[in-house]
Amino acid sequence: MLMDDDTLTAVDKESIRRWKRYLLILAVPAILALAGLSIYRQQSQVNEPVTYANDQDHFKYGSITSDSNGIPYWIWKTLPEVCPGLLPGGYASLGVVQEPGKDTPIGFSKRRKGLFEQVGPNCALCHTTSFRKSESAPATFYLTGPSNQLDIMGYFKFLFGCARDPAFTAENVIAAIEKHTDLGFVERFFYNAAIPQLREALLDRGRKFDSIIANRPPWGPGRVDTFNPYKVLVFNLDMSNDKTIGTADFMSIWNQGIREGIWLHWDGNNDSVDERNLSASIGAGATPETLNHDDDIESIMRIKRWILTRPAPAYPYSIDLVKAAAGKPIYDKYCGYCHEVGSRYFGEVTPLKELGTDPARNVAFDQAMAARMNTIGEGSPWHFHRFRKTDGYANHPLDGIWLRGPYLHNGSVPTLRDLLKPPTARPTVFYRGNDVFNPDDVGFVYTAKEANGRTFYEVDTRLEGNGNGGHNYGTDLPPQAKDSLLEYLKTL
Repeated sequence: MLMDDDTLTAVDKESIRRWKRYLLILAVPAILALAGLSIYRQQSQVNEPVTYANDQDHFKYGSITSDSNGIPYWIWKTLPEVCPGLLPGGYASLGVVQEPGKDTPIGFSKRRKGLFEQVGPNCALCHTTSFRKSESAPATFYLTGPSNQLDIMGYFKFLFGCARDPAFTAENVIAAIEKHTDLGFVERFFYNAAIPQLREALLDRGRKFDSIIANRPPWGPGRVDTFNPYKVLVFNLDMSNDKTIGTADFMSIWNQGIREGIWLHWDGNNDSVDERNLSASIGAGATPETLNHDDDIESIMRIKRWILTRPAPAYPYSIDLVKAAAGKPIYDKYCGYCHEVGSRYFGEVTPLKELGTDPARNVAFDQAMAARMNTIGEGSPWHFHRFRKTDGYANHPLDGIWLRGPYLHNGSVPTLRDLLKPPTARPTVFYRGNDVFNPDDVGFVYTAKEANGRTFYEVDTRLEGNGNGGHNYGTDLPPQAKDSLLEYLKTL
C-alpha cells in the first residue's frame, strides 16, 4: 500500500527526492547511450559509394569496391601532413593526377561506409597517362592509358611507413584533420577509436608488403608486380622461399572490344575481360565479399562497358603519310602476323624460347598460382575459372602504341626506336617516370635523372626481371626502313 504524503516525515520526503534525482542521473546517460547505440547501428549499415552521372567521371572516380576496405577520407588526406618527411611534396610527388576542385586525385573513389567516407584506388589510378610536349608545356592526360608517371610502390611504402612512424597517433591525426574541417565531439570520439585500428591494419599489411618486395628491384614509376601480392594478401602464402619477380608495365585498357576472347595479361594467363577486370579490382583492394553486392558489380560492369569502345588516342604530332605508307608493308612482314587484329597469331602466346624476352614475369605465375586464382569467387556468379599457366607472352594489339612506352612487358626498352635495335645496342641504364615525349624516337624522354622537382627512377636492365633482350623483330632492318616502320606505328 502506498503511503500518503501526509504520513511521510521531512527526512523521508528528502530521501525520496534524492532517489528520484539519482535515478534521473542514471537514466539520462542510459537513454543517451541507447540513442547513440541506435544511431551507430543505423550508420554502420550505411555502405554507399559516391556515384557519377557521366561515364568518364565514373571511370576517374567511381568505385571498384576497394573503398569498402579503404582509409577514412580525412585521415588519408592528411597523412602527408602527419608524416611529411616520408612524402615530401605530398601525393602529387607520386605522379597522381589532381584535377582542380576534386576531393581526390584521379584514380581514387569515395564511399560512405558506416560513420566515415572512405577512399580506395580504382582503375584510373594505374590507367591515366600523363603527356607533355616539352618541359614547360602543360600536361595532357589520356584516360585508359598506362600510368607511366605513377609510383604505386611509393604510394604503398608511404602508407605503411607512416603507420610505423611515431607521429601516427590519434592526437596528431585529429589535429591535422582539424586544420581542414571542424570536428564535433562525436566525430572526435570515433576518430580516436578508428585511428589506432587503422594503424594496426596498415602495420599488418605493411609486414606482408615487405615480404612481397624483399630482395627484388623496386617497381619504379609505371610498373607493378601484379600477381605476387595475391600470394600474400589473398592466399596468405609465405614468400620467404619464393624469389620470383613479377614486375611488369601497366597496360593500356582502351578499346577492350577487340580484346574480348584473346589471351590477356602480359603472359596470356586469362581470356576473359570480366575476370581480368575483377582480378584487377581485387588487386586494388576489393575482396570476393565486397564483389558479391549487385550494385558494386554493376559499378565495375559500367567501367567495362565504357572501355569496350574507348578509342586509343590519335598521335598528336604531324605524320609523314608517304613515309608511313612505305612502312605499312614492313609492319605487315615484321609485326602484323602477331599484332594485327584477325592475323594468324593475334591474341595467342609466343613461347619464350622464340621471343627471348626476360622470363621473370612468366615464371612468377606458375601452375599452382593459376589453380589458386581459379578458386576465387567459388559459389559466386562471377567466380574465376579461366586462369592458366603459359610458356611465353601474349601478342596484343598495338593500338595507341606511341603512348605505351617504355616497351616490352617489363618496360625495359624506353622507346620504339630502341626496340628496333639489337638488344646489345639498347640502353642498359635509363630513367623512367618523365612525361615529356620524344616524337623522333617515339617514347618518353629517358636520359634526364630529374626535372621540375621530380627525381626519376633508374632502370638497370642488368638486374633480374629488368632484362631488355629478345623481341628481335625488325632489328636488322636498314635505318630508312626503320624510320618508315616507326612512322606507320604512329598511325595505329
